[in-house]
Amino acid sequence: MGQFDYTVLKPSLPFIWTGLKFSVTLTLIAMSGGIVIGTLLALARLSSLKPLYTGAMLYVDLMRSIPLVMVILWFFLVIPLIIGKPVGAEYSAIITFTAFEAAYYSEIMRAGIQSVSKGQAMAGYALGMTYGQTMRLVVLPQAFRNMIPVLLTQTIILFQDTSLVYAIGAKDLLKAADIAGKNYNRPVEMYLFSAVIYFAICFTLSTFVKRLHKRIAVLR
Repeated sequence: MGQFDYTVLKPSLPFIWTGLKFSVTLTLIAMSGGIVIGTLLALARLSSLKPLYTGAMLYVDLMRSIPLVMVILWFFLVIPLIIGKPVGAEYSAIITFTAFEAAYYSEIMRAGIQSVSKGQAMAGYALGMTYGQTMRLVVLPQAFRNMIPVLLTQTIILFQDTSLVYAIGAKDLLKAADIAGKNYNRPVEMYLFSAVIYFAICFTLSTFVKRLHKRIAVLR
């Protein structure tokens, strides 16, 4: 440890900050889009309409059966050949992560919807609500509350997985650490620094999720 040069940390902060901002932005966008699309997929999987159920099931099973890094590479390399122009590493990462995470959020939301007592939905119908109103006003709010800890846990995993965009050259936290390490010829210090940042953020969020889970359990 005595051979480590910690003086390179300060000049590397602009690189690290830029990469961290993209990692956080990618996480938030993929989380938001993934939850929205995932909720729609969950409703489709619970639908009595066979085309909706089959389509959603195939999408979820396909995404959950392929490694994320392969999805990232396929989209980055194949889509430009189809549309005739490059998409860009950052946009490719955003689209890929949103589409991929939607499959996982879908399963979480499906479990959340099924955790809500059927009597709640029946009560909504008894009040004259339509299926859409019952899901939007009665079932989904309770499902979201029940699944908040699991949704946040998946988001922590999503933040960790953002390091995979390194494969297509997107300037995330890991890529920023790599660039800084090459610029100052101190790659070990930069990789260690990025690892500490990942750990600090994920550990803090995990602690928050545990406390939130206990609070929700008390409310139940």
